[in-house]
This record gives sequence, structure tokens and C-alpha cells, in this order.
Amino acid sequence: MKKRMAVLLSLIFAMSTLTVGCGSKNAPVKTGVGMSVSVSGSTEAAEEDGTAAADATIAAVTVDANGKIVACAIDVAQTKVNFDAEGKLTTDVATQFQSKQELGEAYGMKQFSGIGKEWNEQADAFAVFCIGKTADEVAGIAADDADLTASCTIHVNEFQAAVAKAVANATELGAQSTDKLGLGVATNIAKSKDASDAEDGLAQAYTTVSVVTVDEKGKITSSTLDAVQANVNFDATGKITSDINAEVATKNELGEGYGMKEFSGIGKEWNEQAAAYAAYCVGKTADEVKAIELNEGAPADADLVASCTIHVTDFNTVITKAVANAK
Repeated sequence: MKKRMAVLLSLIFAMSTLTVGCGSKNAPVKTGVGMSVSVSGSTEAAEEDGTAAADATIAAVTVDANGKIVACAIDVAQTKVNFDAEGKLTTDVATQFQSKQELGEAYGMKQFSGIGKEWNEQADAFAVFCIGKTADEVAGIAADDADLTASCTIHVNEFQAAVAKAVANATELGAQSTDKLGLGVATNIAKSKDASDAEDGLAQAYTTVSVVTVDEKGKITSSTLDAVQANVNFDATGKITSDINAEVATKNELGEGYGMKEFSGIGKEWNEQAAAYAAYCVGKTADEVKAIELNEGAPADADLVASCTIHVTDFNTVITKAVANAK
């Protein structure tokens, strides 16, 4: 009898283990970020100020072993920098820009929407619509899909491009399928400058992005970072001198093409240092990330300076936002 009971218990245990392995509600997932960036909406100065317009569409995803999206978040950093016909900036370089998600109802789309929904509501609806789909299936979503148009009628082609990149970039960083996904964005134009007779002016929208997953205790389980410097040059007459239709690559996409490695005291490129910092934040809460010791904006921790010596204050800002936005 005891023998039979032992065999029965062994069988039950084996079956339960098999069930967990095959149909677990909590399984490893990949974490990814993708950005689709354009400055094509920029205009030259004439009687009215010119505008350097940078639109960065950002997607965060987690992806399962079959390439299907488990969670998705979408945001846009829309930055406009004005300059006059004398090549002088007319937008304060100290301006901090809010993303469309941060603006919420202040963005002002709802009153003009045929379905009475704000931009962030429609972007969130599209993100939910992507869940369970592969990147190819997201790319195949029709703008007039009846299941989508009740909640989202805005143009989604840039959403699709960003999601496709996010899925392609997704890697195993420690996330589980039950973790919450968060996206954080911060944009400044601090490096923008006036034109002179000797040198073109610059309007630079510098957007930093964090994607995290967070467990039930508020600890970061996976983390990835990226940034983009969307540049528009103009001369002392307000004429744009850069190609506004050129592709704008993020720092991760540039990789070694960004050119930091040769000037780095530790011989590491920007994307390598950002990845090292992101990995260092795994296992920490947002408060613990904010408490990381810095020296003039760069890491001071001996365990970190071997792999990251760049300024990380913007990283901390967007990581904190991403954790707060996780859902």
C-alpha cells in the first residue's frame, strides 16, 4: 500500500511539474525598446520663425519565446525648437519637454477626435491591440480594422515601425511574463545654439528612454536604455542646412558609429556603457537607483566605473519614470 501511494504521489508530482513547465502563467520574456525618429516636419524661417520639429515614436515590449508580444507601451516625444531669420533661437534652451503620454488630456486631441478619445488613450488602445501578435502581425494591422477603430483612429504607421524595432531588439534581460512593463521618456534641447556667420546653428532634441520590467515588490527585473540626438542645422539667415529627410538613428542603432570609444577612458562605446548601467539597476527599486552614488553626474561606485563612466542623471530620471509608469 505504501509502495502504491509513493508511486501515485510521484506521478502526481511529475504531472504537476509538466503542467507548470508547459502552461506556466509566469515564464521568461524578452525586453525591447524601439524608436522611429523623424525631423521631416521642420521648416525654415522667413517672415515667421522656423521650426526644428523632432518626432520620436517609442515602443516598449516584452516578447515570449514564440515571438508574440506579452506587453506593450507606446509614447511620442514631440519637440519643437524655433529660430528666426537671423539664425537666433527663439525657444528657451532650458525648456523641458513632456511626452504625449505625460501631457495626457493637455495634448488636446479629444475635442477634435471623432471617437472622443485623447491621444494617450488611443495610443494605449493600439498597444493593447498588439498583445498576442508577432511583429509581422502588427505590421499587417490595417488602419481601418473594425476591432481597432472604435478605440484608435490616429495614424499608426510610426507605432508599427517602433513596435517592429522593439521586438527585433528584444533580449533576455531577466523579465518574467507577470512583471509590469514601464516606459520613461525625457527630452531637453540644452545643446541647441544660435547660428553665426562662421558656423551654423543647431536645434537638438535630445531624448533619453528607459524601458523596465518591475516585479510585485517594485524591484526592476530587466532594464534597457537608449537615446537619440535629433539634430537640425540652420544658418544665419534661418535656412535649414541639414537633410531633414535623412534617417535619424538612435545611439544604440549607431553603435560604434557614435564614436565615443576612442575618447573613453575605459575603451567602451556609449551603447556598451548604457547597457552596463541598465544591468546595474536590475534588482533595485527606483529609490535605490536614485541613491546610486555619483561624482559630477557620473557613477562613483567602484563596481560600476569599470563599465560606465558617462553621465547617468538622465538615465536615473527616465528609469524613475519608467518604474512609476509600469503596469
